[in-house]
Amino acid sequence: MGIDIGQVIAVHADALQLRAERTKVLASNLANVNTPGYQARDIDFAASLERVMSEGGEGVETGDGGELMYRVPHHPSADGNTVELGVEQAAFAQNAVGFQTSLTFVQMKFKGLAQAIAGQ
Repeated sequence: MGIDIGQVIAVHADALQLRAERTKVLASNLANVNTPGYQARDIDFAASLERVMSEGGEGVETGDGGELMYRVPHHPSADGNTVELGVEQAAFAQNAVGFQTSLTFVQMKFKGLAQAIAGQ
């Protein structure tokens, strides 16, 4: 009987890929904190993961597929930039914790598989 690694790590592989994409978006926001007219973007992680799972795990796609959203600022700036440093830093940190959590679950799954193969 073969082991399907895709089934073993299930949602966590898609979550890791989606978190990596969100990291890129948030890093871009942070890099453009002082760029006049820059519009902060973000990914709705829960909705995106739900879409990927309902499509049978066909992969994560961002960009023009409607996954990226504009962030509405709490305090709009005079130059039209919608990046708020504190908000972006908090989102980045929260995303990093989520990435680490998913990675830990994947590691635990592989450790369990290794123990099962070794007969422990």
